[in-house]
Amino acid sequence: MPRTSPSSTPASPAGSSAPDEPPPGGLCAIHQPNFFPRLSTLAKIFASDYWIVLDDVQFARRDYQHRARLGSTTNPAQRQWLSIPTHLPRGRSTLVGEAVLVDPERSRRRVMLMLAQHYGDCTDWPLFRHELESVLLQFRRTGRTADVAEESTRILLRLMGWKGRILHSGRLPARTERSQRLADLAAATGARGYLCGSGGMRYLDVTPFAVPGMAVVPFVTPTVDIWEDAREVSAVHALMINGIPTAAEQLQAVASRHTVGLAQNRRVPGSGGRDDLPFLAEGLGTKLGDQ
Repeated sequence: MPRTSPSSTPASPAGSSAPDEPPPGGLCAIHQPNFFPRLSTLAKIFASDYWIVLDDVQFARRDYQHRARLGSTTNPAQRQWLSIPTHLPRGRSTLVGEAVLVDPERSRRRVMLMLAQHYGDCTDWPLFRHELESVLLQFRRTGRTADVAEESTRILLRLMGWKGRILHSGRLPARTERSQRLADLAAATGARGYLCGSGGMRYLDVTPFAVPGMAVVPFVTPTVDIWEDAREVSAVHALMINGIPTAAEQLQAVASRHTVGLAQNRRVPGSGGRDDLPFLAEGLGTKLGDQ
C-alpha cells in the first residue's frame, strides 16, 4: 500500500504551504521537526498521508529537535549524539520555528563528518550522501534549526518513497487547548484518522475528534529486528545497517496495517473514554511507539 496523496511533497520548507481545500481522506500525523528522527518517529510520519509540522510550540532542548543519536555499525551498545548548537532568542519561551543556528557552517561540517565516519562504509551510503546534500544546503540557506531538522526528515521520507503532503501548524487555524488543537489541525487536512503514539495517548482527550468524525488511531510498531532500537537511535542507522530497500519494506508493512485497520474500524471517538478508540495493536505482536 504505497503512501500516496493528491499532491507531492514540496522540494523545500520554504515551498510548503497549506492548501485552501485539502483533499479528504487518509491518515494525519502531527509532529515537531526532529533532526534525523528516530525510526519510530519516521514510521509514524511515513504511515500518514499528511504530516503537519508542529512548528509553533515551545522548543525543548532535551528533545530531538536539534539532535540525533547515532549508532555504531560494529558495536551495538555504542551511541553518540550528533547535535546542532541552537540559540533560543526568547529563552524557554522560544517556539520551534524561532530557534536559530549558532554556527551554521561549523555545524554543517560536523554533520557531514560524523555521518560519514559512522556510515561511510555502508552499501547505501552513496545514495544517502546524495540526498544529504539538500540538508547541508539548508545550513547555508536559512538560520533556523527547524528548517534543517525538517529537511533531514524529508530526505528520509524521500528515500522511503513517501508521497504525502506536508503542512505547517503555524499556517493553520486551531484553538489553543491541547487536544482540541490537534483535532483542529488534523481536521484541516480532511483526514479520516489521526495517528497518535503512546506519548500522546497518555494525555489525549478524544472528544474533540468526534466533531469532524475522525478516528484516533494508536500508532504501533514492532519491537524486534530492524525495530529493536527504533525508539533510541536515528532512523539513519536502520537505513544504513539494513539497507534502504529493506527499511522501506518494513515501514511499508507497518503503514499498511494502520491503513487496513482504519478501513475496517468504523468507530469514531465519542465520549472521551478509551473504549471509544479504534485500537489496532491486537494481534500485531507489537507495542505502542513513543511518539
